[in-house]
Amino acid sequence: MPSNPTRTDLAVFAHALAARLPGGAWNTTYARHGDYPDQIRTTEALWDVGAVGYAATNFVLGHEAILSRADGARLLIFDRPLHPRQFMVGALQPDAHHDAFHLVAEPNGITVPADPARAAVQVARRLLPRYEASLRQVLHNTAHPVPRRPAPPVIAGNVSMAWYPDGVVGAVTGIGDATGLLYSHGFQYHPYHRMFLLPASYGDREQLARIQAVSQGLARIGVGVTVRPAPTAPVPASRPARPPVPAVASPSR
Repeated sequence: MPSNPTRTDLAVFAHALAARLPGGAWNTTYARHGDYPDQIRTTEALWDVGAVGYAATNFVLGHEAILSRADGARLLIFDRPLHPRQFMVGALQPDAHHDAFHLVAEPNGITVPADPARAAVQVARRLLPRYEASLRQVLHNTAHPVPRRPAPPVIAGNVSMAWYPDGVVGAVTGIGDATGLLYSHGFQYHPYHRMFLLPASYGDREQLARIQAVSQGLARIGVGVTVRPAPTAPVPASRPARPPVPAVASPSR
């Protein structure tokens, strides 16, 4: 259902808000949506995992306004669903490769009152600093990509693990049945690094126990495990010396 189909002041509000925001001249564009699919082209670019993102994906917005600045900053404004005296303002992602967003915090949007002067103060204080910091980080990552962890070699019929100097354990495999066991013992797949990672926060003893449990589970389905030091490449700052790695678990055939 539309969030507030009778409201007509969004365009006026957006123009008044743009005139009061810092950081240079902001231009405004306004558009109406016939139905839900019409809004997806814009809302799928929302840089938000909070309330603004939820509202934009669970309600028919009916219309929208976009504020844009010469440096590429863009803000989406729409009616706050079910609240006739409030608007929601969210940041839109810049046009950049998805790898550039690695470890960049979503700036998330805010709810503002329908008074443009009060709304501008809140956007300037609560949203723009986060948004601009995230934009700078994306630009930096584009120019200076974050190094990927060097993955251990994929070995046929095995799960190959590497223990990195910062305490993280990485795992790669081409065996579909092995992924469930990795997940169930705390490994999480990280698309940027293209491997499963077991966080260092578990501590050495707990990591060893989890690796051993994975090895035993994989042995029961005929899959071996190899654990070795990480391949040589730039990684985060090192920790103290690692404990001995467990012996390779070879399945009975």
